[in-house]
Amino acid sequence: MSCDTLDFMYPLLADVYHPIVDQNLYGQIKKQWVYDRSIAVSFAPAGSAMEEDLKAKPFVKLENMLVGRARCDIRISKNGDNNSLSNILITNIRNKSDELVYLETSGERTGRGTIYEIATQDPFIDPFGDTSYYKLVIRRTENQGVDNWLQ
Repeated sequence: MSCDTLDFMYPLLADVYHPIVDQNLYGQIKKQWVYDRSIAVSFAPAGSAMEEDLKAKPFVKLENMLVGRARCDIRISKNGDNNSLSNILITNIRNKSDELVYLETSGERTGRGTIYEIATQDPFIDPFGDTSYYKLVIRRTENQGVDNWLQ
């Protein structure tokens, strides 16, 4: 099963990044994000028709979550390495014309793809016991400057 073929069920492509995890002399963890592959996905806003994206409190926070599906398990890299959900980033969600669908409109990443982290990934098992797809819930990362480490 190809993970990068677009069709009516998976009309978008997204880039998946996995980190190379390292520690400095003081034990602080450092992640160097490395491009793994592009996968076919389907994403839409996660409900909340009457809920505000921006909530006025002492700090303004953009809460942006998407729900969708992917054909393959994104925890497993193209090299067969296993990654935890906290070690995966998704960005550059684009349509078949290679136009960004979800992009930043202000700040240091203006005009570039929004960076998302994985909130949930669950397999959908069909009546024959096969995994049909993986349900994904992704949320916009608080630190959109993380792409300074994306390679």
